[in-house]
Amino acid sequence: MTTEEQPPTAPPPAPTSASAPAQVQVQVQDSQSPRPVALITGVGRSIGIGAGIARQLAASGWDVAFTYWTPYDLRMEWGAEDGAAASIAEELAGAGARTAAIEADLTDPDTPARVFDEAEQRLGPVTALVLSHAESVDSGLLDTTVEAFDRHFAVNARASWLLIREYGLRFRGEPDAAAGRVVALTSDHTVGNLPYGASKGALDRITLAAAHELAHLGVTANVVNPGPVDTGWMNDELRRALAQGTPLGRLGTPQDTAHLVDFLCSPQGQWVNGQLLKSNGGAAS
Repeated sequence: MTTEEQPPTAPPPAPTSASAPAQVQVQVQDSQSPRPVALITGVGRSIGIGAGIARQLAASGWDVAFTYWTPYDLRMEWGAEDGAAASIAEELAGAGARTAAIEADLTDPDTPARVFDEAEQRLGPVTALVLSHAESVDSGLLDTTVEAFDRHFAVNARASWLLIREYGLRFRGEPDAAAGRVVALTSDHTVGNLPYGASKGALDRITLAAAHELAHLGVTANVVNPGPVDTGWMNDELRRALAQGTPLGRLGTPQDTAHLVDFLCSPQGQWVNGQLLKSNGGAAS
């Protein structure tokens, strides 16, 4: 199933603005002690998984930089949520977090470095990188276009690699502390959703490689498959069918995923490394 959201089967062509600089909104809450900084991608909608993770980490004592990309939501069936970035930032500030909201076009290979520049300038060095962004458009083997295939891999695989690489180049933690974290959200959905599923498979391999290649920095890296989470993309029929496919008889929530990510980012989660974790309520494949 998808992570953040599942789009309609035939969206209009994607707008492009690869050369546009990242736009940053910041809200600051005074704090008496330093808080670690988490950078979370794909926090464009208040009901999304990314927003749920941001809220949980802010409540657990993290400062939060997050990215969003309004043109993606504009071409989806649900449309853009007006003022979402500002309202999410305000929520996080209310939990004591310093925040930086960064509009970022991840089809542009220069964007990951710009995002880290902005996050570091506003909040300081990034300790945890959480990848919850996604390009996700329904299409299968026979009807996927080359343009759609390339865009999925640019956002879901290439941008994720570049973000993890940028994180690894900049991370300055103590290796013995095992404090650095990379967590990526994935999906096992491929049938009728080929470019999304294939590019998420590539994301898995990139993230699991980081568990070994960044180990000398004291960084752990894991992949989380959140299973069927309704963030506004399901119809009633699909919602019922997916709920019946889990032993608990319900769908996942953004909070379910956020609790696991929070644990993985905590000191208690440091021994979990190089894993693809299914946090899906036992949903049948």
